Amino acid sequence: MKKYILDLIVSTNEKLHNNYILLKLTSSQKLPEMLPGQFAEVRVDKSPSTFLRRPISINYIDKQKNELWLLVQKVGDGTRALANVQPGEIVNIVAPLGNTFSTPQQTDKKLLLVGGGVGTAPMLFLGSHLKEMGFSPNFLLGARSANDVLQLDDFRRFGNVYITTEDGSLGEKGYVTQHSVLENETFDCIYTCGPKPMMVAVAAYAKKRNILCEVSLENMMACGVGACLCCVEKTTEGHVCVCKDGPVFNIEKLTWQI
Repeated sequence: MKKYILDLIVSTNEKLHNNYILLKLTSSQKLPEMLPGQFAEVRVDKSPSTFLRRPISINYIDKQKNELWLLVQKVGDGTRALANVQPGEIVNIVAPLGNTFSTPQQTDKKLLLVGGGVGTAPMLFLGSHLKEMGFSPNFLLGARSANDVLQLDDFRRFGNVYITTEDGSLGEKGYVTQHSVLENETFDCIYTCGPKPMMVAVAAYAKKRNILCEVSLENMMACGVGACLCCVEKTTEGHVCVCKDGPVFNIEKLTWQI
């Protein structure tokens, strides 16, 4: 897909949590086509210590409002600066970057989308896309506590939502791979994004049951085009750059010990 350098206007900056904000960006021009799993490289203008763009998953595209949503986790100077942008300011991005998730041909396939932490971000966009195509997606979201479950009402717009929290304050207590839905239901495809240990565990579950599974990797991506080699991942076909050849991979192509 063609890549664009875009100056987008901040519509809203919504605080979801002490560590997370939701940026909604718009333009006077129609936004280019973007697909679930793809990401943007975002320029940080108000952080003297930040020289490189920050890769952020595309969280959602609101076609009616011509808005791009970015879920930003405040983890360093760059993302903290992004978290402070105000409505009306300009945010420069390069997008869309990376590949997308595959889609089954039959809409009666049972799909499970598993997200943990900020890894829930691409699952919302994927779920909305699948719903639009006639699927009935199921979401399994993992967090430390009820306060850490993000965008729950948005997820419920597109499908059934199952939740695990480590402290048991919402949904079932434990990790996503311990949720009872995994034992009580059978799925045809699983898509996941989140901390690597979580994705490895989800991949192991899928492989044991011979379920197609795709993961969206969160390797450190500095350039977004495969030039800097920061995000290299070993696969069955050799070493690849996650930003250029991913970030979405079928687990059969990964060399994880699962």
